Amino acid sequence: MKKLLFCILLSGCAGAGWVAPSDFQYVPIQTENYQIATWQKINNSKNNLIHIYVEGDGNAFDSYGLPTDDPTPHGTFVRDLAEKDNFENVVYVARPCQFIMDERCSESDWTTGRFSQKVIDAETEVLNQIAKNKKLILIGYSGGAMVSGLIIKQNPKMKVDKWITIAGVLNHKKWTEYFGDKPLSESLNMDALPNVPQVHFVGGRDKIVPYDLAKTWVDEKDIKFVPGASHDDFKNIKIFD
Repeated sequence: MKKLLFCILLSGCAGAGWVAPSDFQYVPIQTENYQIATWQKINNSKNNLIHIYVEGDGNAFDSYGLPTDDPTPHGTFVRDLAEKDNFENVVYVARPCQFIMDERCSESDWTTGRFSQKVIDAETEVLNQIAKNKKLILIGYSGGAMVSGLIIKQNPKMKVDKWITIAGVLNHKKWTEYFGDKPLSESLNMDALPNVPQVHFVGGRDKIVPYDLAKTWVDEKDIKFVPGASHDDFKNIKIFD
């Protein structure tokens, strides 16, 4: 039986230190392989543009480097960014098995297969259900940057006005080799970036995606370097000028 790991309240959802603002509605979206948690603020359905924030890998590993049994993020960084976005239409999209865990979830969904075709297909289904032919600005954090990039690559007809990444892992083969980690054997990789307008925020104190690694997969002209930022601390970041 499916188990909802996040509380659902009429006034919003609370958990992991974050209370959804009253103008965000919790909307779980059923896909072929997963039910995906989303929080949506759609204040103007006639506006032809939506900002969509894609969550990172979450609580995939514990402090000993071992896979957890629940990848729901402990931090609220991406949800906070969505909350602070003053645009009319804003959506936060979780990754498979975050907040909602059921019998179809397996450890590989947040470890070696976090960027599998099954995962990308599910997130694509979510975006298609939300967008309904509207234009999108996709904002992907950490592993969510890879997910959003693969979606754009595989769906050239999707109306993506701009792709924004924050502390993004955009080539997991280079990433695992850089740190001497095991390869993500069940995941798709992105050898070339999507051909859309894009900007990539990279933190000067980010030890997970350091600048010298990020510039191996991103053209430096598309990088916005944030000197004091760490992987999950881009204080006062201005995504939209």
